[in-house]
Parts: sequence; C-alpha cells; structure tokens
Amino acid sequence: MGINLAKGQRIDLTKTNPGLTKVIIGLGWDTNHYHGGHDFDLDASAFLTDASSRVIEDSDFIFYNNLVHSSGSVEHTGDNRTGEGEGDDEQININFSKVPTHVHRIAITVTIHDAEARNQNFGQVSNAFVRVVDADSDREVLRFDLGEDFSVETAVVICELYRHNGDWKFNAVGSGFAGGLAALCRNFGLEV
Repeated sequence: MGINLAKGQRIDLTKTNPGLTKVIIGLGWDTNHYHGGHDFDLDASAFLTDASSRVIEDSDFIFYNNLVHSSGSVEHTGDNRTGEGEGDDEQININFSKVPTHVHRIAITVTIHDAEARNQNFGQVSNAFVRVVDADSDREVLRFDLGEDFSVETAVVICELYRHNGDWKFNAVGSGFAGGLAALCRNFGLEV
C-alpha cells in the first residue's frame, strides 16, 4: 500500500523511489445515480506543459483522440465509457526517461463528456481517486482520494507530475473548473 496524500500535498517520486522510470497513473470514480437518463462518460487526459503550465504543441495534449505522445513518453490506454467495475477506470502510462526536455509538467485531468447537454457535474461523482503505480513491480507508490469537494464543476485537474532538480515530483492538485474540456484546454494555452 502506498502513501495516501491530501489535497495540496507534494511528494517526491523518483528521488525516494530510485529506478522508478515507468509509472501507471490509475484513475477511478463512481457516479451517483440520478434521473437524467444519460450514462456518465468521464475522460482522463494529460497536458504536457512547459514550466509556466502552457502546452507548446497540440500533440502535447494526450486524450481519447490522441492516445500516445510522439515521444512514446505518455500513453493513454483508452476510453472507458461507463466507469463500471472496481479498480482503475482509465490509465495513463508515463515513462519519465522518454519525456521531452521542453516538458516540465504533466497535468492529469478528468472531464465529463457532454456534461452541459447531459446536465452532469462532479457533484454527482464520488470515490474519485488517482494512484501512481510502479509499472515494473506493480507496487502502488501513492494514492490521492479527491473527496466530495465539488458541485457544479465539469472538469478537474487531479494532479500534476513535475520536474524539480532532475527528479519528478507529484502534486495532489484537486482543483475544479466549470466549462469542461474546452475550459481546461484554454487554461493550458490550447486553442479550442
């Protein structure tokens, strides 16, 4: 069992786990039952940004329509459209040794697909978590449970992995946005 983090906590990943180069970012959630008539489709994404949290190239945005970064450093394993079942609902694999030098941060986000049309938001999502797993040993390094802090938000920056003095660190962000994926893209400097 890894370390459980609270919102706002930062922890060193590669310095305290020597040899950690490949990680699986596992994301999971449950949706509360409601009478809207639509299933929830939550989508994980990764924004590979420079030091000022801006995406330099469109290809530095990894999501269901662009699953693998050209460097091979970040790979989304595919869209889970229902969130059914135990464990991770979606996963993003990261190989720190292949991350391009212009990338200083990898922001991991979750958005609700068609949230406005379906009248859905993160207030209807529970048990959301992110965990970092050592891909070589399958050991859970850390876990961050989001809690129930959200109401009208349709997008959440769950966490951020960032370079610091040659090592990679993890920041438990947990900040919500209204406006879904489009608002997140604008936040990271992408044209929508």
